Amino acid sequence: MNLEAVLFDMDGTLVDTEILWWETVERVAAELGYRLAPGDAGDITGASVWDAAEFLASRTSSSAVVLADRLDDAFCAAVASGVVVRPGVLRLLDLLAAVEIPVGLVSASPRRVVSHVLPAVGADRFAITVAAEDSPRNKPHPDPYLTALAALRARAEFCVAVEDSPTGVASAETAGCRVLAVPSVLPIPSGPRRLVRSSLEEIDVTVLGEMIGGEMIGGAGTVPLRQSAAERSPR
Repeated sequence: MNLEAVLFDMDGTLVDTEILWWETVERVAAELGYRLAPGDAGDITGASVWDAAEFLASRTSSSAVVLADRLDDAFCAAVASGVVVRPGVLRLLDLLAAVEIPVGLVSASPRRVVSHVLPAVGADRFAITVAAEDSPRNKPHPDPYLTALAALRARAEFCVAVEDSPTGVASAETAGCRVLAVPSVLPIPSGPRRLVRSSLEEIDVTVLGEMIGGEMIGGAGTVPLRQSAAERSPR
């Protein structure tokens, strides 16, 4: 098997926190007099704290720096109250450990949020963790994945990134990784270097290994999704 490493996004991929993130941004936005709409999901889902803060600043008269601090504190408080691990995550992590394939965590969230989440999935499962502060630019730029690849001394073309958002997919693919997309909110189409599945329960080490080399022909395409966080949030 040529698979050198598997790199997991965190929010929406390992743990079901995208709704917490949406609700956090929605609450802060409401305090500023701005009401998030479903059409804003593309700017919020998978976005870093700073990117979300800049988005809100562009629609209000507030400072992005101040908003970033507010969003960071509010999201940390939400995550600290408990998170739900997504289906198939722990099983897949165990399968990768059994065949000694290194696993990395590549998150757009700040380190303090990552620290709250890691106990739910097991910090010792990850050879490397990359948080928002660990690379010059965040997703959708390739920097977070390039940082993880360098730390693991792994070649991008022999690694699979597991992502749930278009923002994360863009980051991983620009870094040169194959991508397993398991959408949590926004739809993600299949592509020549991308496999789309509805759940990690459908994935094992063999599937990940087969993603290395050749094009991903016959991918699932756009899979049926849960109702978006924007649509599920109370109005």
